[in-house]
Amino acid sequence: MKRLLPLGLGLGIAAWLLPYGLDGYAMHVVDVAVVFALLGIGLGLVMGVAGQVNLAQVAFFGIGAYTCAILTTRAGLGFWVAAALALLAAVLIGLIVSIPALRVQSHYLGIVTLGLALAFLNWVTNAGVAGKSEGISDLPVPPMFGIDLSSDYLFYYVEIIVFAIALAFALFVVRAPLGRRLRAMRDDSLAAAALGAEIPLLRITAFVLSGLYGGVAGVLYAGLIRYVAPETFSIANMFLLLAMVIIGGRQSIVGCVLGAVVLSLIREVLVDFSVYAQLGYGTVVVLMVVFAPTGLAGLPALWLRRFRASQGRAELHSFVPYGEARAPEPGRVALEIREVSKRFKGLLALDRVSMTVTDGEIRGVVGPNGSGKTTLFNIVSGFYACEVGRVLLSGEDVTGFRPYRLSQAGVARTFQNLRLFGDLTVRENILVALDRTRTAWIWRYLVRPLAVVRQSRDLGRQADELLERFGLAEFAAAQPRALPYGIQRRVEIARAMAMGPRLLLLDEPAAGLNGEEVRRLAEIVRALRDSGVTVVIIEHNMGLVMSLCDRVTVLSSGRVIADGPPREVAAVPEVIEAYLGESTYLSLPGDVSQEAGR
Repeated sequence: MKRLLPLGLGLGIAAWLLPYGLDGYAMHVVDVAVVFALLGIGLGLVMGVAGQVNLAQVAFFGIGAYTCAILTTRAGLGFWVAAALALLAAVLIGLIVSIPALRVQSHYLGIVTLGLALAFLNWVTNAGVAGKSEGISDLPVPPMFGIDLSSDYLFYYVEIIVFAIALAFALFVVRAPLGRRLRAMRDDSLAAAALGAEIPLLRITAFVLSGLYGGVAGVLYAGLIRYVAPETFSIANMFLLLAMVIIGGRQSIVGCVLGAVVLSLIREVLVDFSVYAQLGYGTVVVLMVVFAPTGLAGLPALWLRRFRASQGRAELHSFVPYGEARAPEPGRVALEIREVSKRFKGLLALDRVSMTVTDGEIRGVVGPNGSGKTTLFNIVSGFYACEVGRVLLSGEDVTGFRPYRLSQAGVARTFQNLRLFGDLTVRENILVALDRTRTAWIWRYLVRPLAVVRQSRDLGRQADELLERFGLAEFAAAQPRALPYGIQRRVEIARAMAMGPRLLLLDEPAAGLNGEEVRRLAEIVRALRDSGVTVVIIEHNMGLVMSLCDRVTVLSSGRVIADGPPREVAAVPEVIEAYLGESTYLSLPGDVSQEAGR
């Protein structure tokens, strides 16, 4: 970051001196490019950072511009009062547009937001208060301490100051805990929810930020052009803005700005060839999506990762056990499942399942595929709601709690299929889990940014300590998808432990591991239990289950068919018939099979 300061300072000086080298027409083009750069930041935040498809950004732009125009020309308000109300209107519309994002995602959300953009365009084209197709002209020149802002040169300095503040705030948000949660939601909303992210509020936040930036751009546009008309906010301009963000790099705020500025300038060069230009934009977008999905801004990071990979392989170190252990309370129940049932249409996945896990225990849950093991985990962690039955955590009824509430209550889990955030680094994966603040804390980003900076530094120190403990320090800057499978498994366990859980749910953690990796896994699980964490583990590796678990619960066809110490469970005929099989039973560790045969 410190090495980028001279570059940023140099660009700032160049931007400040830019008007001295431009004629009037070029200055106007640059002014419009700055407006589109602001729009690009807003679209980048909602689409690239948060992963929410938004084709209504041009509508936010229009709402800011038209509200300012209507209030100044029809209601007689001063420009800056109207500007403040226009920003509020754009934010409120962003809040309204976010509501469909709570129900639908992917291309369905794109269709809904595109429909809202079309509805806005239809309204301004036909509403008398908006000037219909002729638009609204003769907007007042924004007053500012006697400065003549009718000059494109002087208005540029207002724009560039607003743009610098907006860019700095966007970069601050993206690099802060809120930005990491937004990116985690983009990569895998299910895993993000398991780590405590309040997904509905995060989606709302993304659209509100998008509306805010659209409103700012609209106000500046109204003050610059002093004329608003429907064609400025057309769907063609929406797709041009989308092309700007995709080409520049939708996951990078700087890339969004770069794409917006470059395409704004190219559009002016090709103004006499608009039909061919539109075709060219579409072709470039397709090529970027196929060959460079992270855009122009993502190319340096790609080259840097390849360079680091060529410098040698990092080394996985041993796990360092926790020094201080919390002694379990004798007889204290950590998790109690009472008569839980779950049905998926005609399939009864769980049938009156009950299980009691005591504090400080390692409980194994085994059974054939389709027996309901992962469904049980999904109910305990809040992803499914049970039809009947109760789930109690340390005596508290948590039935029906959402994943983020259970996360805050001390439940952490891993997944049968790895759900690491692939576009975040290993360190950032850990940081997402370490952040235990609520989304409502977001107001501090505006009024107490230094508190956010201090929190980020504290989280960074904790993340580095946890990476050292799990032997992952040398992989901190790597993306999980580039790591061997066994290391990814350890990263996922480290991420779960970053939440400071009381109850840890491990869903087939030994799947895909070799013998040495399974041995290390067993050591880590025992150390976690010794640190005071209660562990429930789903596993098909019966050797690991029998040697590691204090008690084992066996499911078959959604029912509990055995529950008890491993040696006793291994001798139950129903277990042998339903799951172990005679060959597996005979191949268990000698003392287990001998004890079971008595």
